[in-house]
Amino acid sequence: MSFFGKNIKKIRSIKSLSQQAFAELFDLKRGTLGAYEEGRSEPKIETIIKIANYFSIKIDDLLTSELTVNQLLKFKGDLTTNVDEIKRERFPYIPCITEVTLQDYISNYNKETFINELPTIQLPLNPDKKFRAYTISNLEMTSHDKGFYPKDIVVGEYVPNDIIKKLNNGTLVFALVNDQLLFRRLYVTNNKMAVLRADHKSIADEEFEIQSIKELWRVRYVFCRRIPDFTDIMEDKLLMIEQELLKMKKKLG
Repeated sequence: MSFFGKNIKKIRSIKSLSQQAFAELFDLKRGTLGAYEEGRSEPKIETIIKIANYFSIKIDDLLTSELTVNQLLKFKGDLTTNVDEIKRERFPYIPCITEVTLQDYISNYNKETFINELPTIQLPLNPDKKFRAYTISNLEMTSHDKGFYPKDIVVGEYVPNDIIKKLNNGTLVFALVNDQLLFRRLYVTNNKMAVLRADHKSIADEEFEIQSIKELWRVRYVFCRRIPDFTDIMEDKLLMIEQELLKMKKKLG
């Protein structure tokens, strides 16, 4: 029995490294590292050598016995045991669906092993809730040069099917239904039908039974690749103020 998984997990704990951070040190995927730690998979010899050399640990010790904290301290001077004394905020890693992974996601959305292999983003969100990020690849949610553009990213919170009908009409969502992932505004009719409407006027509405939706994510955060244009917003406010002043002038006159 190899102790490799237990030992690298202990090293991570002492070094205050997340699975993602540790994996990136050695060109691994987070899901692969998780499989090592849980004993579901064994590493290649090159990976073992890299980790042993990095932390100045003998390969034999890394594989054949459970390392103690004292042993690890002797192996590398910058390892520390005061992890509990340091307050660290752990941000969850959010799987991100990209243009490259989209088709594979549609086929494997319910397979944890696949989800663990997706690229991730890390945000200060509630770790007890389930989130998914989606990279926009079209102009279906634009209107008059405003809205969402390719490479923008939206982050959605998972909504169970029995809660979908309680969402407000016009809520931004992305939904997996009929082998397609749609980013739209949601409108619910008759408590059982979901209408997914694009902001672009040339895109027709899509209508589905709520129970046929495989996944639905309510958009909570948006990341744009460009600085939004607030010019029109300011002009609208100035126009409104001007109109109010004219009304007051007429009343006083």
